[in-house]
Amino acid sequence: MKIIAIIPAFNEAKTLGGVLSVLVSVPVIDEIIVVNDGSTDTTEEVAKQYNVRLVSLTENRGKGGAIKAGLDRSRADVILFLDADLIGLRTEHVGQLLNPVIDGSAVMSIGLFENGRVATDLAQMVAPYLSGQRAVRREVLEMVNDMDISRFGVEVAITQIVEGKKLPVKEVYLRDLTHVTKEEKLGVIKGFAARMKMYWEIVRYYAKIDNPR
Repeated sequence: MKIIAIIPAFNEAKTLGGVLSVLVSVPVIDEIIVVNDGSTDTTEEVAKQYNVRLVSLTENRGKGGAIKAGLDRSRADVILFLDADLIGLRTEHVGQLLNPVIDGSAVMSIGLFENGRVATDLAQMVAPYLSGQRAVRREVLEMVNDMDISRFGVEVAITQIVEGKKLPVKEVYLRDLTHVTKEEKLGVIKGFAARMKMYWEIVRYYAKIDNPR
């Protein structure tokens, strides 16, 4: 069984190193793929400091496009997805996500923040299917149509497949883990606008799958 980690990253130079320093110490992960999604900061330079495979996109494709670019470069059986802006990632978090999929009790695990920060914990309690922390069997991902254009709707797309086919899913609580919010990255006004754009992309993807042409 081959296991890889795919990390989509857009202007995440400040936090990417903290994520990669943990992943490279996890022996069951065969390969780490960082997809630099058209970053304009030093995300690419940070990735090059670690033993990872770097995929650099010349323009921003959104999360779905970045994940698809990573998937196209590997034939792994299990894929671990982590956001590049995580704070407090530990090796046990990685194990919590991978173990249910490796042992066959689930085709997908979804990681939920616990005891991290109120804002991020609450957001995932309200909408757990939006979590970017998950491990998934490859055959599930191959059922997703138009992943490359789903942008921030990619988690919704994967969850829809699993729920529609009633496949086993495991929710795991990742204690003391959180991430940098858009407001913290971009400032209150720009961050709020970016958040609304993300929600719009999710709603648009929902509308598409509910009303296919």
